[in-house]
This record gives sequence, C-alpha cells and structure tokens, in this order.
Amino acid sequence: MWTLGPIGFAAPWLLLGLIALPILWILLRAVPPAPVRRRFPGVALLLGLTDDESQTDRTPWWLLLLRMFAVALVIAGFAGPVLNPQAERSGSGPLLILTDGTWADARDWDRRTDRIAAALEEASRDGRATALVSLTDLPPDGVTFQAADAVAQRLPALDPSPWEPDAEAALAWAETLEGYFDTFWLSDGLARDSRSGLLDSLEARGTVTVFESPRPVLALAPALFEDGTVTVPVLRAQVDTAQDVAIAAMGLDPAGAERRLASATARFEPGDASTEARLVLPPELRNRVTRFEIEGLRSAGAVALTDDALQRREVALIAGREDREGLELLDPLYYLNEALAPTADLIDGDLTDVLLANPDVIVFADVATLAPGEAETVREWVETGGLLLRFAGPRLAASDVSRAEEDPLLPVRLRAGGRTVGGAMSWGEPKALAPFPDDGPFAGLSVPDDVTVNAQVMAQPDPTLADRVIAQLADGTPLVTRKDVGEGAVVLFHVTANAEWSTLPLSGLFVDMLERLAVSTRPATPEAAELEGTVWQPEEVLTAFGRVEDAGALPGVPGERLAEGAPGPELPPGLYAGDDRRIAVNVIAADRTLSAISWPPRITVEGLDVTRQTDLKGWLLGAALLLLLADILASLALSGRLRGPRAASAAVALLAVLALTPEGALAQTPAPAPGPEIATDFAEDALALRATTEVVLAHVLTGDAEIDRVAEAGLRGLSDTLFRRTSIEPAAPLGVDIETDELAFFPILYWPVTADQQLPSSQAYDKLNRYLRSGGMIVFDTRDGDIAGFGAATPEGRKLQAIARPLDIPPLEPLPQDHVLTRTFYLLQDFPGRHPGREVWVEASPPDAEQVEGMPFRDLNDGVTPVVIGGNDWAAAWAIGPNGTWMYPVGRGMAGERQRELAFRFGVNLVMHVLTGNYKSDQVHVPALLDRLGQ
Repeated sequence: MWTLGPIGFAAPWLLLGLIALPILWILLRAVPPAPVRRRFPGVALLLGLTDDESQTDRTPWWLLLLRMFAVALVIAGFAGPVLNPQAERSGSGPLLILTDGTWADARDWDRRTDRIAAALEEASRDGRATALVSLTDLPPDGVTFQAADAVAQRLPALDPSPWEPDAEAALAWAETLEGYFDTFWLSDGLARDSRSGLLDSLEARGTVTVFESPRPVLALAPALFEDGTVTVPVLRAQVDTAQDVAIAAMGLDPAGAERRLASATARFEPGDASTEARLVLPPELRNRVTRFEIEGLRSAGAVALTDDALQRREVALIAGREDREGLELLDPLYYLNEALAPTADLIDGDLTDVLLANPDVIVFADVATLAPGEAETVREWVETGGLLLRFAGPRLAASDVSRAEEDPLLPVRLRAGGRTVGGAMSWGEPKALAPFPDDGPFAGLSVPDDVTVNAQVMAQPDPTLADRVIAQLADGTPLVTRKDVGEGAVVLFHVTANAEWSTLPLSGLFVDMLERLAVSTRPATPEAAELEGTVWQPEEVLTAFGRVEDAGALPGVPGERLAEGAPGPELPPGLYAGDDRRIAVNVIAADRTLSAISWPPRITVEGLDVTRQTDLKGWLLGAALLLLLADILASLALSGRLRGPRAASAAVALLAVLALTPEGALAQTPAPAPGPEIATDFAEDALALRATTEVVLAHVLTGDAEIDRVAEAGLRGLSDTLFRRTSIEPAAPLGVDIETDELAFFPILYWPVTADQQLPSSQAYDKLNRYLRSGGMIVFDTRDGDIAGFGAATPEGRKLQAIARPLDIPPLEPLPQDHVLTRTFYLLQDFPGRHPGREVWVEASPPDAEQVEGMPFRDLNDGVTPVVIGGNDWAAAWAIGPNGTWMYPVGRGMAGERQRELAFRFGVNLVMHVLTGNYKSDQVHVPALLDRLGQ
C-alpha cells in the first residue's frame, strides 16, 4: 500500500491515469470545433431576437475543470483510497500475541482487546497463523497456532485476572516453546523478575514488539488503623510528575445500601513512588467501611478490601471500685486497658451513658450489684446481641448475687465466699489451667506453664453447669463460664481482671482469650502455624475490574495457603471467613512496591492506540457522481434547455438520483434519538414486570429474523400446550438480547444456534454463567439433526462449541434412560423435534448414583441440569402460525403426527423439570418410607 499523508492507496498504479488529464483537457477544448467567424451584413436584421435554444462556441474553462475533477475522483476512487491506513509490518510466519492479563491491564482492557483485534485482522490479511496466550492463564499444552479468524472468535471471552503471573510457571512455559515466530507482547507496564528470562526466550524465536499504555499504574495497599487514624497507602509505578489521587471509603449505610462514606486525597510529588491518604472516622462509620478504592479507576489493584482488623469493636469498661492509693497496677481495669486499647475502641463513663452509646461489649470488673432499672436495661441490651463480660473480685465474692437463684446477668449460680490459698477451702498450692476443650471458643490455644490461679469464686454445682463451662482449672473447677441470653451472651471469668487472684492477666493468653470471645479485633493476618489445618471459605471475590462479587460455590482454601497472601487461581483476592474472624486477601500486599519496566533499546515499544482506517472509495465515487450531475445541469443551462418544464424534469431526475445514492457515500449514520437512558430504563422495567408476574418462556435472539420468528412461534405453541395440559399457564414468549436484557427472570432459555451468529461479549458471558449457577436452564438447539454426533462437524455444531467454551457448563452425558427428564410429566424414551430423535446431552449424573433394588431408576441428585443440548429443531416442531396451523411439516402421515406429539411431550417435560426440579427422584425413597411406616 502506497501512502500519501493520512491517505493510502490499495491500487496505486491506477493513479497513473491522472497523467491523461491534460490530454483530456485538450480533447475537450477541441470538441466541438470552434466555428469560423465571418461578418454578414444581414445579421443586423436579427439583432434583438431571442432563440429558445443556443449553443456556445467554446466549452467554458470552469466546466472543463469540473469534468476534469470528476474524472480524477473516479480514478482515485478505483485506486482504493484508505484514510489512516495501518502501517504494514514485516513478517510472514506465525505470530504469538502475548498479554500479561493482570489487574493492571483492566484499566485499558478495551483498548488492549482493540489492539489484539487489529493485529488479528492484519494477520488474517497476510495469511499468518496466530496464537493468543495470557500469562495469567497459560495453556497447559504449549502454544497452538491457528488461523487468525479462529483465534478472533475467542477474543470476546478473554478477560484479565485479578492477580499477577507466576514467575516460575511463566519461565517453565517459555522453555517449552518451539519453532520460529514473531511476538506481539501487550505489557501492563510493571517490572517483574521473570520479564528478562521470558524476553530472552521469545527473542530466540523471532522479533518481539511490545505494546504498552502510557497511563500511570496506581494501586492501594491494605489500610491500617493507628492512633485513631485510618491510613491508606497509595502506590504508583511512574514517578515523573506530581499527581493527586482521590480515595473513597465505600460501605453500607444504616439502610443497607452501598455508598461512599468518606473521601480523601493523596498527593504524589515528583519522584514519589508511594504516599498515603489519611482519614479520621468515628467508630460507627469506620466499622461500616468494606473497602477503599481509587475513584474513577476500574482495577482490582485500585481496591483495598477491609476485614476485622479495621472494623474494631466498641468496648465499655466499668469497674466496681477505684484503684487503691493511686497504685496503677492494682486498678481493676489496668490490664484490660492494656490488652484492648490496641485492638478496640474503649468507651469511658457510667453505665447509663455507656448504654446510650450501644457498645458491642460491656465489661464489668468486680461489679456485684446493679440498680433494678440498670439491671433490666442491661438485660435488654444483651438480649439484642450484646456481650456482657464479667470478672470476679472481692465485691462479687462477698455479695449474695446469684446464690439462691441464678442471676440473669451471670452464667451460673455462685457459692458463698470464695476459694483462696490458705482459706477454709484452700489449695495446697496455686492451680494451673487445664487444656482447653476442642469444641470451645478457646480451642487450639496453648496454656503457658506460668499461668496459675490462687483464688476464685466458685460455681454452684448444677445440671447446666457442665454445658456452660468453657475453661477450667487442672482440678476441674470452672474458670470461665458462658450463658446465651437472647441473641447475646454473658461470660464470667471466675478470677479478677488484675493480678490479685491469678497471673492470667500478666500473660499473652489473656489477650488471646479476649480475642476469641470477640471482645477485641485481631489486628493482623494470623501466622501460618496458627492457620495450619484450618479451611477458610470465600465469601466475596474481587474481579480484575475491581468489582466485588459473591463467591458462589468456590471451594474453601487451606489456612497455609491463606497465610501466604499472594493471590492466584486457587486464592482469588477477596474476603475469607473462618470460625471466628474474616481475613481480606488483597491484590497488593502490605510490603509491595510498584516500578515501571524499562525495556532494552533493541525492543520496539508502541502504544495501544488503534486508528481505524476508513475506505474512501465510496465517498470519492459518490462525489464524482454529484459532479457529473452538476456537469449535466451546467450543460443544459449553457444550451438554454434548462427552462420551463425541462427544469422541473431535471430537478425530479436529480432528486431520484440522490435518493438512489448509497447512504454511506453521502451521509453518516444518523445520531441516536435523545434520551436513550430513559428509554432503556422504561424497557427494562416493562420486561421485568412482564417476566415476573407470569411464567414466561424465552428464546435468545440470534440476529437471524427468520430463525427468531420460528423460535417465538415454537415457544408460543409449547406455551399453549402447557396451558391446556398442565397447571402451568405461561404468558406469551419473549425474545431476549443476552447483551442487554436481564436473564434471571426466565426459568428456561431456548437458544437456536446459527452458523453465523456473533459470540457474546465478556459481560454477556458473566450474565450467562450467573444464570446457569442460579438454577436457570439453557436449551441449545443446533437444528442440524445432529448428523455428526453432538453436532461436531456441522457449522452450527462448531459455532455451539465456540459459544459454550467460556460457559461454566458441568460434565455432560447422553440423556440416560432413567433420567428425570424421561418421566417428569410424560414417560419418554425418544425426544424428536422436526428431525427424528437423536442423542440429547444433559449434565452427567453423579458417580455415586446407585440403583436401588426394586426401583427402575437411580438415586440421583435433586439439581436441575443447567443445559440441554440437541439438534432436533424442536421449535420448528412446536411452531404454530398466526392462523393456528403448523408452520412446518413433521414426518409423514400418522408417523409424523406421532413425532410432533412426542416433541410437545418433551417440551412439557423440559418446562416441568426446570420448574419442579428432580422431585420425581424422591420415589427412590419409597421403599425406605414404607419400611419405616411398617407397611
């Protein structure tokens, strides 16, 4: 392609025709020949007369120029002009398109996919085999080069991952590369240890070209809480300029709606790779924060999830007496303050003021008696979910509280007096603690040898005492007891909160026990040794684009892997819950730094911008046509013929030609109507209202008007059959656009597969996978009669494989004879549509499904198969025209009518199955039920 500025020509040799323009000028000037001028006296008699028609003796220069310009436009148009032509790249062998595919790519993902699409289009024109590989999702079988068009079909399903490549895995994969090929590397711009070795391996195979965005990479590290201030570390890779970054604290308001709770600005000075945003938040607001994020940046690295380390509990401390003689170590609250201050928000004040603040925990240190009004208020607070933590002491031991009858604010009855060394109920020596029970809140905590007890209040033996003891001494006497009260609990330490009766407050065990009782919040991720043997269940996960989503059915993660903290495929970033705490796994670790990569000078580095080239041929030929029309009108005007009715005829002819002119050559696509957001909202509300007030069967719009018409008519016929034969009364079916419409409203989607339909976008695949996981069913119908077995060799079958590849589809098997679909409403063993019955594929049965003696079918699970795949063209067999007649014939004679009837019965079974589940499988329990009833 020859380029001239921003314009290129696909056939530049045609421009040689412009050399003939001067010759054309001479010919046009010579024809018609100029008349000979002779004076004739009689001409004087003709002066003043007019002639209806006239002819000039010479073609005007401006008309010649108009014709010349029209011819030039025709020549240039056929030369294949292109605006903004793409630069041609050298190379004709295979091409590897390699993308990092990390969270740092998410911000520019649309531009990256456009860049990949442009590279695939260029490779397709050049006939180059291509391969598309993401470093965060390496292919297990090495690199397979295919036709560029085949690779382009997988592009809509390509998404970044919310983690970074594994360095060892990337280098090991690079060692498996064979042959010679060029590489287009779409880098996220971050420096990594594996870059150099991977680049050397790729350069050994061919030329490497890097594509990289100049936009700065920003990220957030986990937030910290110190001295009443929340600190959010902000990192960046490019440090050349000053920069302000807006940080938002997101959380739930009292109504449960997510909103921005607070915001702050972090300032980068030139040369700074990190900075901090500081927020001073009241405890009530800070405990609602679920994440911090960089405003306007969609990336998992721009989000820092919070866990229990930030959501600190409010604890009120109330003592029964003041410290004696100003001795701080004898203060009942001294050790509690030391243990809780780093991890909880402490509230001071009397009991009345404390209850108004509605704390999470109230601690009574040797508080014996409460006023009647105070006791009732505290009891109501506990019943609504509060935790009352009490410590014994001389006052409680000397009182008569909970002696004859159990006090509502104590977990057990107490004996009069206490038990001390040397007293009436003395020990020979201080007692040690017994190991904690495995089923209690202190399970797994080790008991130090130096923790001893020399005095305590004793619990009165009671039938409920054993169930309320959660810690005891070596001789079996209770040390800590607990009782549930409503939604809350009351806990009693039978020793003092200071070191008068035991050495427990002097040990680290005291802090651990308070943490286990949820009095304080654990400030950091536990060590691997503490997490060993535990399993943590993901509650929420973070996508590469920074969206927080429900974890769904993701498996639990071993504690040892969680302690490593590095996210990956088996540990996606998100929030993980254990027995007594939640831990956030963020993309950026607390000690992480970011730095921009510096490529060697030999490597060509380009941006991600893709300038779309525009074909100008239609525009130029259209302009030439207009000039020729203008030439005709000018010629008629010069000859005097453009008058009267001829002028009207010429105007009508001109308008007709303009109407027939291709729209693309004369005008751009008209702008959309104003207010599309409002129109979309109304359409979505109408769809939701219609689809949720009645049972509605839906079909996926394929873009083929005829196929969509048949699918709608088929579901209409099936809906009528359900209305007549079952208790289901469906409304008129709907066609849904999987790109824009919500799918959750429909129990079943009928998807006729065509060979030329477009693959869904990544957002559509997200919706489809959510639909399948939430109990929806998709019926894929290739309509090809399954002539190749599972549609593998037909164009529709190949398209189905391309569509289904990114879907979360379970293992499949041909529909077995004892599947619930064979007996949901009708007893069936054949499932024909317009084509005779072939294999229908459904979710494979569990491997442990067993045949029960005396029953004709196995004990299957109660789930609904998320997909049904076949090629029998069921919609055509169900389809009813506007006049109530069948739209398509099925078979011949009575055999055809029987085939259509079986097709309807299969449709009825499908809908009943998706609406009721595998309830028929409960028949397998009939023998056991009859045996239990004694029948």
